[in-house]
Amino acid sequence: MRQLKYLRFVRDMTVRILLLSGFCLGMSADMAAQLRNIKNNVFWNTKEGQPIYSQGGGIFRFKDPVTGEEKYYWYGVHYREAAQYRQDPSVTLPHATFQSVTCYSSTDLVNWKTEGNVVSRGDLEKVSRVTWVGRLGVGYVKDVNKYAMFVQFGNQVLVALSETPAGTFSWHRLIDMKPIIGTPNTGDQTVFTDPDTGKCYLVYSYGRGRNRIYVSEIGVKDKKVALLDCTEVFKGASREGNCMFKYKGRYYMAASNIYGWDASFAYYLVADNIRGPYLPANDMMVMEGSEKDYAHVTQTGFFVNVTGSQKETVLYCGDRWANFAGNGLGYNQWLPLSFRDDTPYFNSLSSWNLDAITGSWEVAADNNYVSNGSFEADRNRIPSHVKPVQAFLLGWTTEVMEGNKVSLDSSSSPVLNYFNTQPDRKKVTGEKSLYISDKIPFKRKVSQTISSTPYVTLKDGSYTLTAMIKCSPGNSKIKMYAQTGDSSPALNYITADEGWKKIRIEKIKVSGGKVEIGFVGEGQAHAFCCVDDVTLIEETGL
Repeated sequence: MRQLKYLRFVRDMTVRILLLSGFCLGMSADMAAQLRNIKNNVFWNTKEGQPIYSQGGGIFRFKDPVTGEEKYYWYGVHYREAAQYRQDPSVTLPHATFQSVTCYSSTDLVNWKTEGNVVSRGDLEKVSRVTWVGRLGVGYVKDVNKYAMFVQFGNQVLVALSETPAGTFSWHRLIDMKPIIGTPNTGDQTVFTDPDTGKCYLVYSYGRGRNRIYVSEIGVKDKKVALLDCTEVFKGASREGNCMFKYKGRYYMAASNIYGWDASFAYYLVADNIRGPYLPANDMMVMEGSEKDYAHVTQTGFFVNVTGSQKETVLYCGDRWANFAGNGLGYNQWLPLSFRDDTPYFNSLSSWNLDAITGSWEVAADNNYVSNGSFEADRNRIPSHVKPVQAFLLGWTTEVMEGNKVSLDSSSSPVLNYFNTQPDRKKVTGEKSLYISDKIPFKRKVSQTISSTPYVTLKDGSYTLTAMIKCSPGNSKIKMYAQTGDSSPALNYITADEGWKKIRIEKIKVSGGKVEIGFVGEGQAHAFCCVDDVTLIEETGL
């Protein structure tokens, strides 16, 4: 009997331990699942594995009409060329053909569910000829108990209404902006909802030249959803990609340069009131951290505030118009902002983790620490005489050891970047790569010092440096290196090879939060070395 009782006791304790272990493991798995990865420079899919097509839109938080649960609803445009470029990014497509306005929903900003098309081309064609459709946002209008979408439509602003966040948005009216700002259209626009008041605003620029920015409250006038007012908050240099966010009671107006589909610095102004005054007056500041790679090769798109149990994180959601500019992979590049008092800092990361419950974030193990590693930030041949006028590649330092000096004198200066051909783009990313060549015999070093920032630590550890490289045959060669402090550099030599080849240096010891990487290319007159897709990743993340 005693033996039987003992066996039962052992059995019961074993079950309890297993149950407790299972509970703990379940808790750990649940906690780990909250920290989810956001990976840039790739095309995104829904959690069902379907492509996400959403450009020029925004994310807004509404209650699910069925469950009452608050969700993030992401609206944007699906252009026909977006699917074509995703399937074959070796060709830059010249047009943007509107297909639909899509809607996706999520509770964690990473796993997205397809809600369907909320505006279709066919529905719009029943009412009007369809040309340009883009730059849109959605706000809840309490006075009509409906969700209002404001979208650029041809040369006017279309307002479409829906009973639910993910329902069909039906044609409501067109707004001619000419009586309001002097042009029938807006330059660019987004919708902003003040998290403290619930009021919605249209944020937009002047339609011709885009050298003014306005804010208009959205409401009801004459039984129609309308713009109730118009306040000019900026007049100065031309800006587009107009959008805003609120953080710790202050309003941040952001925008990008007028570079077509290409990337730009992220600019901003700050105010205590949504209607201003915004400071510095009529002189937008460059957001620190966005200057090395033109805001991770994007234009300002929209922002999302993630208010968690531990902190509030503002997400910069940049538009990468890759299919119309050829500047890399992925249409959506999301980065976390940091703040020093009221000064925002742009953290340019290729991979990072977000916890939407706590609001915290961290750098992912597989983050690439190289800025402008695919050389897509520079939209023109560099040195460039047209906007932006610049002599050197963003994020990189060029030292001429032999050959012509780099200058804006196009008759003598070497060109620093190469426009990849379609066969090149089957092997490497985007339209451009680093180009080391000259009209006379040359030797040139192109380097980048990677170091910790105030908010992202380059940890001590072992890293791997990789790059895609090709050289002209016969009379050129290139050396890739990485060096920490006064230690001997880690090296890899490549001789002439007509085809692209991936080279790597492993077990690079980084310490003190800083490392220099670079390339030394040399050759006879008109020989060349090309470099693309440079990565520096900690080996724990490989």
